[in-house]
Amino acid sequence: MTLFLPELTLIFMALVFFFASLANLKETRLQALGLLFSAIAVLVSVSSYGMEGSLFFNAYRVDAFSQMFKVIITFGLFIVIYLGKGLYGIDNTLRPEYYLFMTLSAFGLMCMSSAVELITIILSLEIHSFALFIMIPFRKHGAYRKQMEAGIKYALFGAAASGISLYGMSYIFGMTHTTYLADLVKIIPGVILDKPLMLIGLVMLLCGFFYKLALFPMHFWAPDVYEGAANETSGFVATLPKIGAVALLIRLISLAGADAGQFTWVLMVFAVLSMTFGNLSALVQNDIKRLLAYSSIAHAGYVMIGLLCATDFGYLSGIYYIAGYLLMNLACFYVIYNLAPKGENITFDDLGGLYKRSPLLALTLAVGAFGLAGIPPTIGFTGKLFLFTAAIKKDMYALVILAVINSGLGIFYYLKMVRAAYTGVDAQVSPLNLRLSTAVLGIFFIVIIILLGTFPQGFMDVAKEAVAAVI
Repeated sequence: MTLFLPELTLIFMALVFFFASLANLKETRLQALGLLFSAIAVLVSVSSYGMEGSLFFNAYRVDAFSQMFKVIITFGLFIVIYLGKGLYGIDNTLRPEYYLFMTLSAFGLMCMSSAVELITIILSLEIHSFALFIMIPFRKHGAYRKQMEAGIKYALFGAAASGISLYGMSYIFGMTHTTYLADLVKIIPGVILDKPLMLIGLVMLLCGFFYKLALFPMHFWAPDVYEGAANETSGFVATLPKIGAVALLIRLISLAGADAGQFTWVLMVFAVLSMTFGNLSALVQNDIKRLLAYSSIAHAGYVMIGLLCATDFGYLSGIYYIAGYLLMNLACFYVIYNLAPKGENITFDDLGGLYKRSPLLALTLAVGAFGLAGIPPTIGFTGKLFLFTAAIKKDMYALVILAVINSGLGIFYYLKMVRAAYTGVDAQVSPLNLRLSTAVLGIFFIVIIILLGTFPQGFMDVAKEAVAAVI
């Protein structure tokens, strides 16, 4: 019970919202409940950080690695609920159910971080995914066609990705006769170079998690889903699933060993194509959420660099970078949300003169965009520095060169956002009055993105202990 306490907290939170859906609670009370229980979940996750043990016949592992990701996931859930105050883009009658399925989706991600057996991993992935399938169409009817299209595309691509992963799992099970990662890590490194079927099985197994990370070639859903879903939902989809995907990818990629030959080359090609396709496509976007969708495809390629190194420092860099990506992306969605009082999508024209209307929103957008572009002293710059350093230590010079070129491409559209916010002011502009709680969140994003970028050592020390539990 103690080992499973963070998950039980979210289960209880989901039950509270289930019963709230039967009542007629105001949105302010719903959000207060969400903030209360998500804050409790953060505290419980932090307090259980030092615990270790196994559950469910050793299919569920509680260690420093899983608990660190649970802290990040619950913290991200708290920020997403805090950011979505008012739920402008969600139909009034669906708000209790919206919080319910958001909680269940986060619960699935927490289970993913502890799952160390293939069937348990797939079950955790499906719990998370099915909740999102229902959440994405929860948008006011102003964009009815787009939200339905987004929901259908996400469900169809999700079903395809899960099917491919299960098919790859069948190959792995057929060759190893086990589904436990502890047993697979002893078998796979010795046979992956000699048996091509093992390579195919591993790549197919990873497709389900490439889908969550929006990594090439499982990235096609992202732009339409980001655009069609409500701003609150897009902020959730753009951040938390990627945390869970990185946690599982570290566990699964480590199965192949440090010298996996063709397996590493296949993933390296995916990473380069993801970076290149994402950045080139983002250059021509006008809708900010579509731009951030293509940006997420590019950043999936960046984070794969650290994971491909298959070293302690590589995994550390990947964890640090994806945690920073959570903060930087949520900072951008914070601005989008507060610029869209009716839940509408935001374009570059809507950013015009933002520095006059709300200096805080403009600065938050600038810091978030600078971080995503990798400009110092933000966490994005430090994260890229760590990733490239890890790759250089593994002699992956070509990969680093291509990643640096792609980072240069990304600067163009990130700075385009900043330029739009700090130019184009008309003679008459109406100021945007932010509530104190909203302003506090903007200040938090600015401070934490710069602070963690300037002083990364504390986070890296915690991540080092977590990675040691996997290695």
